[in-house]
Amino acid sequence: MLNLRVAIDPNSGFCFGVVYAIQLAEDVLNETGKLYCLGDIVHNDEEIERLRKKGLISITHEQLKEVKNETVLLRAHGEPPSTYQIAIENNLTLVDASCPVVLKLQNRVKQSSDDEKSIFIYGKRGHAEVEGLIGQTSKPVTVFTDLSELDFDNMPAKISLYSQTTKSTEKFYSMYNQLLDRGLDVELNDTTCRQVSNRDVQIRDFASSFDVIVFVSGQKSSNGKVLYEVCKKHNTRSYFISTLEEIDSRWFKSGDRVGISGATSTPMWLMKDAKEIIEKI
Repeated sequence: MLNLRVAIDPNSGFCFGVVYAIQLAEDVLNETGKLYCLGDIVHNDEEIERLRKKGLISITHEQLKEVKNETVLLRAHGEPPSTYQIAIENNLTLVDASCPVVLKLQNRVKQSSDDEKSIFIYGKRGHAEVEGLIGQTSKPVTVFTDLSELDFDNMPAKISLYSQTTKSTEKFYSMYNQLLDRGLDVELNDTTCRQVSNRDVQIRDFASSFDVIVFVSGQKSSNGKVLYEVCKKHNTRSYFISTLEEIDSRWFKSGDRVGISGATSTPMWLMKDAKEIIEKI
């Protein structure tokens, strides 16, 4: 054995929105043994599999159109109005776990649309939350992950700038300042989730305090990708895993201090299992 000293990041684990969604799902599953979920309840395959064994059935938006007279969970990412309309038409009982931070953001985007503002969202097109935001308006919305994607020659002089809640606050403000430097009139709407943005700051100190960082996250987690890059920046011996099978003993040296961290969509039980495995190396 390498006598590794292993600790789990006390600030890692599910954000309150995911905790709420999973608690609602488990309440229904314990009572009925069956529940549909629109999309993945959380961007972590291991947690999805755990809940699938309890009776959770993940469906797509296309499949939702065919589901009738059933109970369907709406996950924390939020949904566009069209989803609620389908629920009414198909006599669906909705268990709405939309995160209040996301719901507030949706309302602000809708208000900007009603006020005829040009909406720009720093986020990932195709992400459930972003699609829910786009669905708040019938007008065009510009979604981008980097300023290089924008057509500055044809941009309006004044824009209303938003961010997907799980994006980096630091990069969001950096792009905002660059837009100002280009002479644009930018209405700033700081809509990053503070629980997520605080993790960005906290994880820097955590990553710097260990010899090795094992970062546990689902491949689909936008938040996980952002936080892992922060770890890698502050500790070059940082490794990303989605499953316990990916843990490699070659990452460690005798006596290493090993920190285990994860995304806001990473279950604590998975990080605890990783800790047990690493301690036996």
